[in-house]
Amino acid sequence: MTTTATPPAAAPEPTPEKSDKLDRQLLLIAGVVVLGGIMSILDVTVVSVALKTFETEFNATTADVAWTMTAYTLALATVIPLTGWAADRFGTKRLYLVAVTLFTIGSVLCALAPDLTWLIIFRVVQGLGGGMLMPLGMTILTRAAGPERLGRVMAVMGIPMLLGPIFGPILGGWLIDIASWHWIFLINLPIGIIGLVYASKVLAPDDVEPSETFDFIGMLLLSPGLALFLYGISSIPGARQEEGTAFTTEVVATMALGAVLIAAFVPWALRKANIHPLMDLRLLRNKNLTVALITMSFFAIAFFGASLLFPLYFQRVRGEEALTAGLLLAPQGVGAMLTMPLAGLLADRIGPGKIVMTALAVIAFAMGLFTQIDDTTSYAYMLGALFIMGLGMGGAMMPIMTAALATLNNHSIARGSTLLNIQQQVAASIGTAIFATLLTSQMQDKTSIQVADALEEAGDDPAAQAGVLAEFGLDPAGLEALLAKVLPDMASSFASVFTVATVLVALCLVPAFFLPRRKVHASAEPIVLH
Repeated sequence: MTTTATPPAAAPEPTPEKSDKLDRQLLLIAGVVVLGGIMSILDVTVVSVALKTFETEFNATTADVAWTMTAYTLALATVIPLTGWAADRFGTKRLYLVAVTLFTIGSVLCALAPDLTWLIIFRVVQGLGGGMLMPLGMTILTRAAGPERLGRVMAVMGIPMLLGPIFGPILGGWLIDIASWHWIFLINLPIGIIGLVYASKVLAPDDVEPSETFDFIGMLLLSPGLALFLYGISSIPGARQEEGTAFTTEVVATMALGAVLIAAFVPWALRKANIHPLMDLRLLRNKNLTVALITMSFFAIAFFGASLLFPLYFQRVRGEEALTAGLLLAPQGVGAMLTMPLAGLLADRIGPGKIVMTALAVIAFAMGLFTQIDDTTSYAYMLGALFIMGLGMGGAMMPIMTAALATLNNHSIARGSTLLNIQQQVAASIGTAIFATLLTSQMQDKTSIQVADALEEAGDDPAAQAGVLAEFGLDPAGLEALLAKVLPDMASSFASVFTVATVLVALCLVPAFFLPRRKVHASAEPIVLH
């Protein structure tokens, strides 16, 4: 095995005559990518507020309707590894149009689903299209911008990634309130048609030489490995709540099998004879990419995990409806929108390192404010903390991605984007599972919450209510005093989990310290293997 450093002149972009300004054509391309990202990411969070509606409409259990989320996530995990190879093999424009078409068709089918089983099947179809949109969009935008403008266009790309989890529940709750659950899917039809026409007009024709072989063995190892691993992780919170332990046979078996398949993929991908592996792990020889991936892993675990807590606090502790809870998260989105453009500009001029370090410190401070909440904390205090957190969010995620992709050449951008999206999906799933499990554990340790939940299940049945009192050794007088502690105990549980989130965000500062602290030039080309 030999290594050669590709000279700067060999990289197709950026060309010397390319301006570092965001010209009209680049902004049009960015619009295509943002539209696709909005469809893909919003659809994850929009559906989250419809789960209770699905239970009623389909007469199903919570565990059953959760598959409408899980099926979409597993489809993403299956298709993302294929995206880098397919983009190089068929061209980014062709594949992007296919992805939008598949996502749109899947959305319409979901809206027409006659029962829960078909809805889950159609969510898989939708996820296969949605899984390609983000890595493809990243590839298209990175190639069009070049290193000199990458920070600013990645800030544009960050709009759906940061704001989707905030405004998705608002949109979903509003559509369900004014119409029906079908419209959380039907709304994608006009957006998808606009996206297809827009992309076909704006994106340049593909110019590819379909010479790369397909890594069939890699696909058999990596795609099912990721799907099984993520399924196991996503099952942890439910197992902890229903079985009393996170490590049931089903969870351990699926996670272990998935981990074995992923581990087997690593030596296969690094074999000298494997010239075109499904996921190019050789890119990890690029220090900037590796450090950025580690930083993004910690960040995604902390950010996406903690994002679960905010709406749950407003709903369970403060008694807000899903739509109101979503609206209360708006200050975070406003803060992010204010800092994203500035962070992108600075990342292009001085490098991402200092920006990310500052942003993470701001997020850690804001997250720390939530460790002090109780059931009577003023909304002004919490909305102010969310706004500060948003300021940090806008300066963290996309500069990290800029550091990861800025030094990749034209050919390796698709593979690098795929690697980044796989890592982010896995980290986000891990974060969600960790925080959901921690919150469940905290609440199950509080007797007042256990009694309140048991009484809710008992309903108006006097015999069932008496059984609850007997189980916990309570009399009516003791019950009244205990139930008065429910909301304070719930708030205390949230505060404890926010402490974990604060620590995880602070830990992100360690790998972020090694991100580049000066402008990344095109000459910083990664070493590639031949």
